[in-house]
Amino acid sequence: MQSRTPAPRAAGRPRSAAADTAILAATRAALVELGWSKLTLGDVATRAGVAKTTLYRRWAGKNELVVDAVAELFDELELPDSGTLAADIEGVVLQFAAILARPEAKNGLMAVVAESCRDDALRERIRSSIVDRQKRLVLQGRERAQARGELPPPADPVEAARTADLIFDMVAGAVVHRTLVSAEPADEAWVRGFTQVLLTGLTGTGLE
Repeated sequence: MQSRTPAPRAAGRPRSAAADTAILAATRAALVELGWSKLTLGDVATRAGVAKTTLYRRWAGKNELVVDAVAELFDELELPDSGTLAADIEGVVLQFAAILARPEAKNGLMAVVAESCRDDALRERIRSSIVDRQKRLVLQGRERAQARGELPPPADPVEAARTADLIFDMVAGAVVHRTLVSAEPADEAWVRGFTQVLLTGLTGTGLE
């Protein structure tokens, strides 16, 4: 079933940031307690202390609401300024793994990804709300590494954008697979080894 397109919001009282925060937190709590299949907007509204109509003014349905609830968790990610590219990568990957270990992140992400297989609009929302927003970390890390002289400045902006996408896919894909598919810990030892492979490649001839 395709996601419903939300109607344009009529002019009126400004949207309440406090209500949004309460709704997204209630959504994550409901995911942990009830699971995807039993979660309803009515239950979320009750938990958040708002009217059900308040949710429908903000989100088209459960799919979109859960995506935004999960996206808010990933917005907590911050790229540490540790002094080296390797240390920065290790720091943010450990943060990412810690978020994925949280039941609300794990349950929510796996549920919306599964639903997106038959919902193109939901897949696009995941891309814009989670994937595209978190690519900022790759761009920040690259800029810092260039400022420190660890990486050369990009010669071609188009190729630089492609490389940023590839790096993000490699990091996100590896950590999601490790934690959610293989159900293995992404501990410091694993993260250190992964970072070394990422930086040097299989031949070991990359960055020192």
